[in-house]
Amino acid sequence: MQAHVNRQYRVSPYLAFFLIYKTQFGVGVLGFQRYIAKTSGHDAWIAVILSGLIIHLLLWMMYQMLNKEQNDLISIHQTVFGKWTGNLLSFLFILQVFISGTTVLRTFIEVIQVWVFPLFKTWPFSLVFLTSVYYIVSNGFRTVTGVCYFGAIIPLILIPTFLAPLEFANFRNLLPIMDHSVTDLIKSVEEMTFTILGFELLLLYYPYFIEPEKSQKWTHYGNLFTTLIYAGIAIVTFAYYAEDHLQVEIWPTLTMWKVIKLPVIERIEYVVISAWTIIILPNICTSFWAASRGVKRIFQITQRRALLILLAGSFIITCLLNNRMQIDHLNSFVSMIGIYLLYAYIPILFIIYHIRHKMRKRS
Repeated sequence: MQAHVNRQYRVSPYLAFFLIYKTQFGVGVLGFQRYIAKTSGHDAWIAVILSGLIIHLLLWMMYQMLNKEQNDLISIHQTVFGKWTGNLLSFLFILQVFISGTTVLRTFIEVIQVWVFPLFKTWPFSLVFLTSVYYIVSNGFRTVTGVCYFGAIIPLILIPTFLAPLEFANFRNLLPIMDHSVTDLIKSVEEMTFTILGFELLLLYYPYFIEPEKSQKWTHYGNLFTTLIYAGIAIVTFAYYAEDHLQVEIWPTLTMWKVIKLPVIERIEYVVISAWTIIILPNICTSFWAASRGVKRIFQITQRRALLILLAGSFIITCLLNNRMQIDHLNSFVSMIGIYLLYAYIPILFIIYHIRHKMRKRS
C-alpha cells in the first residue's frame, strides 16, 4: 500500500529542522532535570548529550530504511512482516503516538492548574485546545508544518531568560565531573526519553518532503540544536540548585524563572506559561496528524474522521486524569514505551529490514 503524496501537499526539506526541533522541545523542558538527576546527580547533563548522540544514530537508521523504501513506516512494516502483522505493528506505533500527544496535553493542563488557575477545570481547556488542533490538522500537513515553524520562534525568544538564574548559580555544584557510574548515566538517559520523544514521527511524515533524501541533514541539525538547548538548561539548573533541593522541585525550570523581576510584571512565570501554550500546540498537532494519518492508511477511512475519533478519545482521557499521581503514572508509562520503541524496536526493525532487502535483491 503506497503513500503517494502530491507535490502540492509537500514541504521543503529544510523544514525538517523545525519539525524535529519543535516536536522534541515541549512540556518536558519544564521538569526533566529532576528526573535525570535522580541517579546521576550533577553529571546528568552528560546523559543529555548521550541521548542526543543516540538519537542521531536512530535518525540515521530511520533514513536508511525510509530512503530505500521511499515511503513511510506502514509500508516498511508491510514489506518486512506482511499486510496483517505489519498493520498490527503500525497500529501499536500509532497508539503510542496518540498516547504521547494526550500525555503532553494533560501534563500542560496540570501546569496551568497548579501555577496559574488552581480552580481551573480540565475539560474547558482540553476542549478549546483540541478544537484548535482539529482546525489546524484538518487543513493538512503544510499547515501543521507552518504551526511548527511559528512555534519554534517562541523558545528562541525565551532562551535568554535562562541566563537570569546564573546570577545565583554556583558552578561548583557540577564538580567533580564523571562522579557517577556508566550505569547511572544510562538510567538518566532512560529518564530523558519522554522529554525527547517526537522525532520518531518522521517515520510517518517522511513522504511529505520534496526530495525527502535531502531532509536528512536538517533532521540531524534539528536534533543537535535541541540537544544543545537541553544540555545548556541542565547545566544552568544543576548550577542553580543543590542536588537535594532539585529533587523536591517538580518543575525546576518554572521555579528558576521566578528570579526574573520586571517593573510591570511581578510573576514572569505567568507570561511564560501563557507563551508555552503556543510552544505546546505544534507538538500536539504533529502527534495527532501522524496518528490520524496512520489510522487512515491502515483502516482506509478519511483522515478527518480518524482525527475526530482520536480527539474524542483524548478528551475523555484528559478529563479522567484528576490528580498528580495519575498524571505521573501516565508520564512514566509513555516513557517506558518510548524506551522500548527507541532503543529496541527501531534498531531491530533496521536489522530485519536490511536482511529482507538483501534477500529481495538476491531473488
